[in-house]
Amino acid sequence: MSAHLSALLAPGDAGFEAELAGFDLVARHRPAYVVRAESAADVRAAVRFAAGRGLPVGVQATGHGIAAPADGGVLVSTRRMDAVTVDPGARTATVGAGARWGQVVAAAAPYGLAPLNGSSPLVGVVGYTLGGGLGPLGRAYGWAADHVTRARLVTADGAVRDVTPDRHADLFRGLRGGGKAGFGVVTRLTFGLVPVARLYGGGIRFPGELAAPLLHAWRRWTADVPDAVTSSVALLRLPDAPEVPAFLRGRLTAHLRIAFDGPDEEGERLVRPLRAVGPALADSVRGMPYASVADIHQDPTEPLPYHERNIVLRALDGQAVERLLSLAGPGSPCADTMVELRHLGGALARPAPVPDTLSARDGAFTLSTLSPPGVPDTVLHGMAPWGTGRRYANFLAGPGAADAAPECFSPADLARLRALKAAYDPGNVFRLGHTLRDAA
Repeated sequence: MSAHLSALLAPGDAGFEAELAGFDLVARHRPAYVVRAESAADVRAAVRFAAGRGLPVGVQATGHGIAAPADGGVLVSTRRMDAVTVDPGARTATVGAGARWGQVVAAAAPYGLAPLNGSSPLVGVVGYTLGGGLGPLGRAYGWAADHVTRARLVTADGAVRDVTPDRHADLFRGLRGGGKAGFGVVTRLTFGLVPVARLYGGGIRFPGELAAPLLHAWRRWTADVPDAVTSSVALLRLPDAPEVPAFLRGRLTAHLRIAFDGPDEEGERLVRPLRAVGPALADSVRGMPYASVADIHQDPTEPLPYHERNIVLRALDGQAVERLLSLAGPGSPCADTMVELRHLGGALARPAPVPDTLSARDGAFTLSTLSPPGVPDTVLHGMAPWGTGRRYANFLAGPGAADAAPECFSPADLARLRALKAAYDPGNVFRLGHTLRDAA
């Protein structure tokens, strides 16, 4: 055994079961081995160990986006590789494979800087960014993948490669947007930060009976808002459980989420038409330090079982809103915990500074669902006539997610990613997760 595999665990070893725990409980890894990686050298040793035995390799940092259990393979746990370094002069952050967004937000805030983070501070930085990265600053500054400047990864041959726009440019293009397709294990990522210290943002929760007027008003509102506004609306059916605030338990509510990179007074003016929809159950939209950005979406903080699915919409007209209300609004048979629309456009629609493989730029909205196990995919099927035919990789989780991965890419990008897969992982070592199954 390699000296770097001192943290190799097998079933029955102390700590093995605890290492498998992730945020999404819809599926559980049952690997032959777990490697508790603390460095790129540990990852390299794990990949060589697996390849030498013909075993597949899976990776887990936080376990938010499980797509396929690492059954019978080697699971590389990167949660300990969570170092975060901010260079305020260069406006960059460099993070390890296990870093979470909350760490980066906190490290950047003292310098008046912010990352292109996700809505939850608990989500892993690397997986989120490789899938594109759609967050509260998206319309103002683009996708998180747009800001990546360097990646270090271990490929299937056990080599450690530093990837930049000028070095391994093919991999640099493929990783940004298509990085979940299984080219290797990213152990370090460097990306740009943006000069944002404060936001006007938060959430407004409406009773379910106002879902229709809210969605129609929000649809019209999104047609004219400046690029500095990023917003979404979620129809929520939260369980009647003690951990859920009493006013949200066991009922349909509509949650409007707002992030405006601009003055509070202008934000107040912009949001006024949506506040006028009707009496709110709660309203937390305000001027806030960027360090409080997690207050906008108020994502769950405790692990739970869920399927996550989505489609990208080319448009959202009045007919589309009525169709969505019939599928997920008041009186519908919807059993999804969450049905969410996120507004795209703005910087999210602009070409990447360096070519990438992110195919959601031509969408107007994403429509995603979060569902308990066993709930069919009826909402997205019903909304397919308004879809672009594409999905967004970061909103795919649970059994079946890997099968939908090819639908995240244009035909040209899919061909490019499969060629990269064949070149860098001809033995299909990284075949767990969102990998393109027929690529080897």
